[in-house]
Amino acid sequence: MADVAIRKPVLAGRLGGSATVRLTVAPAATRVALRAPAGSLAAISSALGLSVPTAPKTSGRAGARSVLWIGPDEWLVIDEDGADLMAALSGAGAVHSATDVSHRNIAIIVSGPGAETTLAAGCPQDLSLASFPVGAASRTIFGKAEIVLLRTAEDTFRVECWRSFSDFVFGLLAEAAEDAGH
Repeated sequence: MADVAIRKPVLAGRLGGSATVRLTVAPAATRVALRAPAGSLAAISSALGLSVPTAPKTSGRAGARSVLWIGPDEWLVIDEDGADLMAALSGAGAVHSATDVSHRNIAIIVSGPGAETTLAAGCPQDLSLASFPVGAASRTIFGKAEIVLLRTAEDTFRVECWRSFSDFVFGLLAEAAEDAGH
């Protein structure tokens, strides 16, 4: 019998939060870092089954799939059902660059009435509902780690970070959640 290494999911078993904030490690998802010129977006949107957003700080969603605007020609595509995004994009028939980053990233869901206050403890952006409405997405920092932030509901955010920063990000979120609970 061959020895088999079993990979433990990052942040497995981690819990955090307070009376006003819940921190949850999101289930595994497929993710693609996508770059494309404007002329390719119609074909890519068709291949993905949703409109690729073209305005800063926006996202598009269809079912379990989201596309987050990261820069003028850059998006993060997330499929929470684990669909093969690379296969979908390979049939787009348009110029683009797609890199599977599913194992690079992890997501933490920050929810509850204190979610905005919790994130404000380490994020310099104005996260008020007026400035960062539901569906808003941004590449930013939390503490000293780069994150991609998506507001999924009035009191819920998805924090995407690299696995190598996940312990730091989760720990800082947990501390901020405790403070927000007071």
